[in-house]
Amino acid sequence: MSVIEVITSIFVITGALLIFVSSIGVLRLRDVYSRMHSAGKTSTLGVMFLMLGVLIYFIPEGFNAKILLAILFVFMTAPLSALMVNRSAYRSDVPLEKNSIRDELKEDIENEKV
Repeated sequence: MSVIEVITSIFVITGALLIFVSSIGVLRLRDVYSRMHSAGKTSTLGVMFLMLGVLIYFIPEGFNAKILLAILFVFMTAPLSALMVNRSAYRSDVPLEKNSIRDELKEDIENEKV
């Protein structure tokens, strides 16, 4: 195996593990807010590692700007979409988990600062 294949394998395995952890979080966490946190953070990082692995693997054939743009697009849109899903769930009165202690957004929504 060449050095590029080893580095690519490390990135792909790390990305796959992060996506696996994210999927477990989506299945195991109790409310929509926790699930979206898991899906928004961990899977974004996992997809970025997978795409970096692809970028590194194809470097000997020439630099591919499309893969770099895809990484940038995922980096910008995935956390923002998770935020929007959480915000719409909150404004639609989806209940928090029973064990939740604080609702920091409640005062801001009532005062319409957000």
